[in-house]
Amino acid sequence: MNTFVTSDPNDTVLNDGSVVSTSVACVILALSFMVGAPGNLLVIWTILKHIRQRSHTVVLILHLAIADLLVLITLPLWIYSLASSWIFGQVTCKAVVHVVNACMYSSVFLITIMSVERFVAICYPFKMLGQKSVGMLTKCLGVMWLLAFLLGIPVTVVHYADKTANGTLQCTFKHFTSESQELFCLSLESSVGFVVPFSILAVCYGKVTSQLRHIQSATKTRSAVLIGSVVVTFALLWLPYHILNIADVIILLTGSPVPDFRDNAALITGALAFISSSVNPVLYAFAARNFQGGLRRSGFVKLFLDVASNTLKTKQTSNIQNVTLETKV
Repeated sequence: MNTFVTSDPNDTVLNDGSVVSTSVACVILALSFMVGAPGNLLVIWTILKHIRQRSHTVVLILHLAIADLLVLITLPLWIYSLASSWIFGQVTCKAVVHVVNACMYSSVFLITIMSVERFVAICYPFKMLGQKSVGMLTKCLGVMWLLAFLLGIPVTVVHYADKTANGTLQCTFKHFTSESQELFCLSLESSVGFVVPFSILAVCYGKVTSQLRHIQSATKTRSAVLIGSVVVTFALLWLPYHILNIADVIILLTGSPVPDFRDNAALITGALAFISSSVNPVLYAFAARNFQGGLRRSGFVKLFLDVASNTLKTKQTSNIQNVTLETKV
């Protein structure tokens, strides 16, 4: 998942016609950093310090906040680069690109796992309980992070810093050895990073919505709505980027000319994608108002405790049922 990219140093993203889009991108990135970095730090601190018994959903929220924070701490470099030039060298360029790509993959995977977990918790509440489920989640997260790290490699390999047409150095270029390599990278991003995960999300939340109509559980409903808002927001912010990606694939397959506005569009869609890493704490804060009447830290604590209680209460119910069955036997 690339940020602001062009394949030819002569087709610069920082030409005279893109001053406005560059300025808009810098503003979006700056706001994302100012809101998202402290917000995700607060989420991480709240969960680690105050939530001792963490449900699957809370653990996934913690990992999502970590992934988002890793993306956001790269933003000062991107902002300086867009406003001036890339002065941090080729190694840093590739390292930052890999961090962003790997963490963006991990974010979409984590949101997918969240949705699957909500589906299982609401539709099959006794399937993922006890020590085995905790171990399974730990292994799943380990595999997820490894997969995200590996999926970030193809783009990192082709990404490099080079001089634009106006002479400034930018970490925004990709060099493909063939059209097939470019098609592979674009298709991998949009299929593994968007189409497949959000197809799973659509199925899971379709089932969850149907099931919630037949049960009376305020806690489960709140958890589903919270994770659902994260999913919808993530999808809306990444959709323009992947539309542009698919358009690039069509251009490659048909041999059509690249539109003049393509690079400016890449700036804006790339910046919008970064918002997805900063918006979740805002969603949690609004959800926390249900518990504290304002966007305060104690509301965060109660929100995550409420989310955690969903799994813990279900586990206690399961244990009671098991004891009852054993007594009858």
